[in-house]
Amino acid sequence: MKTLLVGAGATGGYFGTRLAMAGRDVTFLVRSKRASQLRDGLRVYGPGYDETVPVQTITAAELGDQYDLVLLMTKAWSLEAAIRDIAPAVGPDTTILPLLNGMVHLRQLNDRFGADAVLGGIVRVVCTVTAEGAVFQMKPHASLTFGAQDRQQTERLQMIGRELKAPGFSSVISGDILASMWHKWAFITAGGVVTCLMRGPIGHIMAVPAGKEFILDAIDETERVAAAAGYPVSADAHAASLEMFTEPGSVFTSSLYRDVVAGNRHEGEHLLGQYVRIADSLRVEVPLTRLALTQLRVHEQAAPASHPSD
Repeated sequence: MKTLLVGAGATGGYFGTRLAMAGRDVTFLVRSKRASQLRDGLRVYGPGYDETVPVQTITAAELGDQYDLVLLMTKAWSLEAAIRDIAPAVGPDTTILPLLNGMVHLRQLNDRFGADAVLGGIVRVVCTVTAEGAVFQMKPHASLTFGAQDRQQTERLQMIGRELKAPGFSSVISGDILASMWHKWAFITAGGVVTCLMRGPIGHIMAVPAGKEFILDAIDETERVAAAAGYPVSADAHAASLEMFTEPGSVFTSSLYRDVVAGNRHEGEHLLGQYVRIADSLRVEVPLTRLALTQLRVHEQAAPASHPSD
């Protein structure tokens, strides 16, 4: 199965190199600068390992062949450009699996390529790209969950499931991927609200009076929106949020907060802004999420980001 992976950042770089090391036919669609950077391979390192993996790259101008599977692992602001870029690679039998945060991207992809060609999916991994362009995995666990938007279990889906199994992460076909996506969106929104408003890692927030109570309020707020949308967060998903966000001494910060602190372009509008819009449409009060969104907007006005990561 020929796979085109769009994006060689933290998430794409991690999962793409795991698939490449497992012998999958994976090509990274990247900009010319990143292609030059990856000429000698992509360094990926983390707890207990440090590897430089040879990777295949291609630029949008070089695309000609169609692919069996397209994995979209871009940031939200790159989606429109990515849709234009991948068009030559998408044929009548191509399946597109977007692994972006949130939900809004599904509508854009469905409109362009048709819902039958587009799966839903989420990944869980804590990675970042270093100044040298390497991928640093900060926590040892990673997972990929995907499925059909209409919940159908087809032979094509099973074939993709076999293709996306590789050492280094777990891979699961979900029977209700939209629920899984909503649960992750609630999770990352809570993490963004907590760390952006408190301007620090979970361990520091837990160490102060009322810190834990604030975290629990943020989790409850985001989960109420998911429930109102028809996707109540499961007990297991809620427990996972508690484990991640209330661990004493944890150095965890959200990727949104890390981007803000680094002066990089961030997904505040895509994650928190869209969450607030949906909450308003569902008539769910989200004061903490709204406050965090306002804080991010003020930050952008006061010190516009230089966005060196673009």
